[in-house]
Amino acid sequence: MCDPTQTTPTPALSGIDHIHVYTKDRPAAQAWYARVLGCTAVGEYAEWAEDGGPLVIENEAANIHLALFERKDCKASEIGAFGATAAQFVQWVAHLEDAGLNLRIADHDLAVSLYFQDPDQNGYEITTYERDAVLPQVTLS
Repeated sequence: MCDPTQTTPTPALSGIDHIHVYTKDRPAAQAWYARVLGCTAVGEYAEWAEDGGPLVIENEAANIHLALFERKDCKASEIGAFGATAAQFVQWVAHLEDAGLNLRIADHDLAVSLYFQDPDQNGYEITTYERDAVLPQVTLS
């Protein structure tokens, strides 16, 4: 909430750095994220994973970073939403269906989102605001 008495301006942020993802089996999760989302380990941060910290993975464009933490008692959580163009969204639907994932596709009037989960039941969303271009190409759940 904004404080109207605040006298200093809010500093800018450069974006989302990474998202924490908790998994019971990090090697299995790493393989799943590589197969489904095309994410690979970021070599310069590998030592963190060797010391019990996160394994940082990224997509091919290196603009999405996930930090995989292994926790035997982890609980699933909602993670976040990735953005996509209409064409990318349709490609993601086909790709995730080919990967055998259960998808839910929802029309949010101003956007269309697809929802899916990783093997640890962490939830993901891919959203496009190019609704009119996508709706004729997908089946809503």
